[in-house]
Amino acid sequence: MEESYHYTLIRRALDVIDAQSGGTAISLEQLAAAVGLSPSHFQRVFTQWVGVSPKRYQQYLQIDHARTLLQTRHTTLDTAHALGLSGSGRLHDLFVTWEAMTPGEFARGGNGLTIRHGWFESPFGPALIMGTERGICGLAFAAETGQQEAFDDLANRWPDSAMIEDPDYLAPWAHAAFGAETSAPLHLIGAPFQIKVWEALLAIPSGHVTTYSDIAAAIGNPKAVRAVGTAVGRNPVSLLIPCHRALRKSGALGGYHWGLPVKRAILAFEAARFDAQGG
Repeated sequence: MEESYHYTLIRRALDVIDAQSGGTAISLEQLAAAVGLSPSHFQRVFTQWVGVSPKRYQQYLQIDHARTLLQTRHTTLDTAHALGLSGSGRLHDLFVTWEAMTPGEFARGGNGLTIRHGWFESPFGPALIMGTERGICGLAFAAETGQQEAFDDLANRWPDSAMIEDPDYLAPWAHAAFGAETSAPLHLIGAPFQIKVWEALLAIPSGHVTTYSDIAAAIGNPKAVRAVGTAVGRNPVSLLIPCHRALRKSGALGGYHWGLPVKRAILAFEAARFDAQGG
């Protein structure tokens, strides 16, 4: 499958870029050789997926780029909808149809739920997707944690559910998650406060960032910054509920449940695509 091949290729290229020490850019020739393609073919495939050249993309990966994003594309969530921002990004802002469990359903630990799961290739490494009949309820990245740890992490959140391996059922949603011009529903499984935070995250447009304190203010509890940070970290549907777009007020990346290299790569990927599309 060509798309799976491209996911793998871009993932390998991002791994090579991320492993480079000292902030020195890797040449097009070196990157192409690392993934086994000619420079021209690699440049074409990479630019098609990321939106900018490999050289330009590496500039987005600089450590201080998060601070630049905070200065130039800081979204305050209470005005995001009024400004028409929440839908400006093509890639991940398509996932706005969601349904939450009732508090009682959540308290039962997923009892009565059937959750299907499967592994898929993504630009950010192996990705685990879980879903109920209502939509995607879990998405994890295993490049930093390992596949078994990522699986256990998500599965243990709903210990009384019936887990079934069924990648074919989830494949259309996985295809949508990683860049197709289609959308898929989300099924948010969490405590009421967590779901409130995750709903706020959905208002952050692709290519933009916000702060934990802004999220706390947006949900009407400005003093709950620490609790917001915890809820952001417990987001089970990474990427689609964009917890990676939440930064500290200083511009530091903060934490990321699936590893900071993954967060940095996703932010760079989205910023590059946003700029390539003309903002």
